Amino acid sequence: MHAVVRTYSGPKAKQLFDLLQERKSDVEKTLRAVPGLVSYTMVRNGDGGVTVTVCNDKKGTDESLRVAKEWISANAGSIDASAPIVTEGTVVVQIQ
Repeated sequence: MHAVVRTYSGPKAKQLFDLLQERKSDVEKTLRAVPGLVSYTMVRNGDGGVTVTVCNDKKGTDESLRVAKEWISANAGSIDASAPIVTEGTVVVQIQ
């Protein structure tokens, strides 16, 4: 499995997470369409938040990055939040 963590911070990140929470059913629908999706988690923090996507392989996480960027551009482009810091790699342990 492969995971990607996106960390959103900066002046507009909280506003972005407000919108993501408000539109969570749309976000869920968008990400469920990613082939090989294992899990998706969105966590708020004081500066904005973090998302964690786990897919069967890197191809899936690459697709999740693409659709997330596309969704934000189409639905939250006016917020003008900074691009997330992206960390990704092979899953070593996953407990559900």
